[in-house]
Amino acid sequence: MALSANLFLRQNQSLVMTPQLMQSIQLLQMTHFELTQFIAQEVEKNPLLELPSNDADVGTERSGAEDEAYPHQAEEPPDDGYDSRTEVLSGDWYESGNGAGASRLNDELDANYANVFPDDGAPQRADAPELISQWKSMPGNGEGAESYDLDDFVAGQISLRDHLAQQLPFILPDMSDRLIAQYLVDQLDEAGYLQGDATEAADRLGASVDDVERVIAALHTLDPPGVFARNLAECLAIQLRQKDRFDPAMQALVCNLEFLARRDFATLKRLCGVDEEDLLDMLGEIRQLNPKPGAGFEAGMSEAIMPDVVVRAGSDGGWLVELNPDTLPRVLVNQTYFSKVTKSGDDHAFLSECLQTANWLTRSLDQRAKTIMKVASEIVRQQDAFLMHGVDHLRPLNLKTVADAIKMHESTVSRVTSNKYMLTPRGLFELKYFFSVSISAVEGGDSHSAEAVRHKIRTLILQESPDAVLSDDDIVDILKQGGVDLARRTVAKYREAMSIASSVQRRREKRALAKVAGF
Repeated sequence: MALSANLFLRQNQSLVMTPQLMQSIQLLQMTHFELTQFIAQEVEKNPLLELPSNDADVGTERSGAEDEAYPHQAEEPPDDGYDSRTEVLSGDWYESGNGAGASRLNDELDANYANVFPDDGAPQRADAPELISQWKSMPGNGEGAESYDLDDFVAGQISLRDHLAQQLPFILPDMSDRLIAQYLVDQLDEAGYLQGDATEAADRLGASVDDVERVIAALHTLDPPGVFARNLAECLAIQLRQKDRFDPAMQALVCNLEFLARRDFATLKRLCGVDEEDLLDMLGEIRQLNPKPGAGFEAGMSEAIMPDVVVRAGSDGGWLVELNPDTLPRVLVNQTYFSKVTKSGDDHAFLSECLQTANWLTRSLDQRAKTIMKVASEIVRQQDAFLMHGVDHLRPLNLKTVADAIKMHESTVSRVTSNKYMLTPRGLFELKYFFSVSISAVEGGDSHSAEAVRHKIRTLILQESPDAVLSDDDIVDILKQGGVDLARRTVAKYREAMSIASSVQRRREKRALAKVAGF
């Protein structure tokens, strides 16, 4: 059979990832901050896109309303030697014998008596707006007062670097020592611990190791106490020295912190050479120290979390789900400018492309808002018991359940729930929080959420007494009585994830605390 080349015409359908579709997917998973930056960049590039302004909207609406209500004002007045404005003003003069007419006359004559009567001037700004409801005599408590921004009353935090730089001239008068100190300040981490050793610093700065060690010893006297320590033991030792409590017994305790972590009080008593009462006093002093002296300073700009969805209780017993208007991005397409420029024929192709991009952006933002609303409404419907009764009633939920309910793909639901937050009567939660692993129940009962089970474990441990500390097996039995079928290793995994010590360590600690309290 001979081979030959033939042409066939075939028609089929396929899903193509266009650049606009890929951009829409990226818009869906953007946070509010990222979306604001993206829109600002698009507005800068596209001359047809505009950001709405409250003042601009008010002015535009007002001018449009005036043109519709008073169409004759747009026309030229007839030149008949008669001024209609004089008649209106004269009529108002005779008809207004009250205060309203006087105030209008003042406006017409451009009179300002604010400097003559200071008590009738603009309301003063309140010193503490959060106390306006309690202090009626505070300036700014009257009606018509301007709105306040609470950020204006928040004191700015100083960084750890600036705080230490202010103290260096007082302990290091020599400039060479001060340069070494500045290099060491840059080697601090967020907790205030010194990263690196003296030998490396000496090699980089061309100084001797003794000079670097001498500067580090001087830096140990700075505030906050414990800063420039190389490890936790040295940090605690610095703070104890400043309190004049670093005796041989306390030194032995600081050098054996691993036994303290295991709550091995018997070994600590033998190493420190003290009795149980003195050891408990020493542990009380250790608890008062700060293991992270640099954590109280601002490490960087903190971003406030803005909820994307707000859930409120409805009057009919249900829940009202709505998008947060503060996080809804809005853009306007200037059709008037497009029509004016295209009539002249200049840059028609460029503006047509800009119009297409602008229309796509508005449709994508609208679709993004609708998708977030669908996912949030389904989550509220699924987790109604959580909103009513708390975390104990959090149901197990996965992406497929929500995706099937709203007829979308799981990947779309995953993008929507990433870095999106919901404000509920129970608090502010990330949308990912409501998705939890299902834990089987005993004898075919209702399954439980992993987050709800962790909450039950935490509650059981907090309620235990020093004489009845629960082991992991005891927790398994109690959970099984409550209808939760959980393995012992799973209980241990959840307990360690919540940074809860074992039953042996908790028993030692609770008994020690009970003796200190006198029980």
